[in-house]
Amino acid sequence: MTAVHEKSAGTRLDPVLRRQVWRQGLSVGVATGAYGISFGALAVAAGLNLWQTQALSALMFTGGSQFAFIGIVGGGGLGATPAAIAASSMLGIRNGLYALELTQLLGVTRLRRLAAAHVTIDESTAVAVSQGDVRAARLGFWVTGLSVFVLWNLMTLAGALVGNALGDPKQWGLDGAACAAFTALLWPRLKSRDAVGIAVLAAVIAIGLSPAVPAGVPVIAAAAAALLAWRAPRTAAGQARTEETQS
Repeated sequence: MTAVHEKSAGTRLDPVLRRQVWRQGLSVGVATGAYGISFGALAVAAGLNLWQTQALSALMFTGGSQFAFIGIVGGGGLGATPAAIAASSMLGIRNGLYALELTQLLGVTRLRRLAAAHVTIDESTAVAVSQGDVRAARLGFWVTGLSVFVLWNLMTLAGALVGNALGDPKQWGLDGAACAAFTALLWPRLKSRDAVGIAVLAAVIAIGLSPAVPAGVPVIAAAAAALLAWRAPRTAAGQARTEETQS
């Protein structure tokens, strides 16, 4: 893929391809951004005010980490904030890995590099690396990343306003909805036996620790265990099953 990008870097992007990339990026942006309304409603249900909710979407800007943060704060109050920050940071590590892959492809420097780092998320990375032309990849990255950012924050604001209007979140079941939303984000990623096994291990650890430790600690422990399990050497049979699944 990198070789294709390099060969096409000096050519002008075909207008038809340009329109296709715009449509792809905007469609992903609309679909993803619309989900921000649920985050806004859940954040105020967890005890955050309007400004805190909006700042979290604008500055953190990574859906999984945001839902993890409000899930922990909602369960343990403001005293669980350090644990919430630790858990959400661990979940955000993948964006740094994406950035390592995209640095050479995007070819950005200075302020544009800072902007690119902020909108390096699952969706912008996926659209960028799926292109066969470096100009298309760069266009897809920016269109997707910026459209998701703008719409996610607008929908967060709308959700926060709606959440404030609903009153007591327990009357509507919103106090448990953050866990459900985070599970919905995780479920499509469980595509192999190893992934399912690691998820089950993490769930068992989190459930087992929940009655005995402060809010947030079970999430951190489960994430650490999942990371160790993922990094652990696998047997030849396990590697063969993984390769067969991927093929």
